[in-house]
Amino acid sequence: MRVRRHLPPGIDWGAAWAGVRGAARRRGTGLYVGTFLVTFIVGYAIAALVLFPAPIFASSKSVPRVIGMTLDDARQAITNAGLNPERSEAARHVTAPAGTVVWQDPPAGVVVPQGSGVQLSVSQGPPRIPVPDVVGYEESTGRTLMEAAGLRVTVDPAQTAAPKGVIVNTRPPAGATLPPGGRVTLVVSIGAPTITVPDLNGLTLEEARAVLEQVGLTLGTYFRRTSGERPGTIIQQTPAPGTLSAPGAAVDLILARRGSP
Repeated sequence: MRVRRHLPPGIDWGAAWAGVRGAARRRGTGLYVGTFLVTFIVGYAIAALVLFPAPIFASSKSVPRVIGMTLDDARQAITNAGLNPERSEAARHVTAPAGTVVWQDPPAGVVVPQGSGVQLSVSQGPPRIPVPDVVGYEESTGRTLMEAAGLRVTVDPAQTAAPKGVIVNTRPPAGATLPPGGRVTLVVSIGAPTITVPDLNGLTLEEARAVLEQVGLTLGTYFRRTSGERPGTIIQQTPAPGTLSAPGAAVDLILARRGSP
């Protein structure tokens, strides 16, 4: 005889059984997810600490500012910060003296892992200027070109066969390099030596000036030296009397001065 079980009325037992099975499935899924997460975390930790140490576990350092320092001081500052100084190519700089740091990478204040490299660029000083080739130009044109290039000019007259006022040479020569503001001497022709230098010995300074202007020469420098000759008269001259000189050339003089009694 089959015994028939009686279930309490009013309950949907099919739905209840489905809920129980769903809960069991959710518990299984959660277990799988939890197991996966634990395995991933443990695996990452082993890789980061043992196999491939991750940067997040390394000590971090702030890059110091070394621009403006000498190369030796900059290297020392970077080393003291726990970083590695690395020198890059040198660079010309208008204002920074040679041997000082003008650029760094990474820049100051950036936080990087300990032992990271810091590249340094060191000044070679201001850019050098090549001397222009002005031989054959008039003095005024050559001076303009030199000054436009950032160089200073002095003039040295010379007796040559070139026309008067023409540049025959430069010191240093064309193509040489100088720092900005460097000095260049223009050797300027005063013409060929065609005038005979007169004898000025025994004349006064004003008499000598008049004679020189009359023949086409100029009075150069002069100073006095103790002598037994009449004070104020010329006792020596350069070039010597009878020497050929170019038009406009200067004649330097020595005047007698009374000695002590």
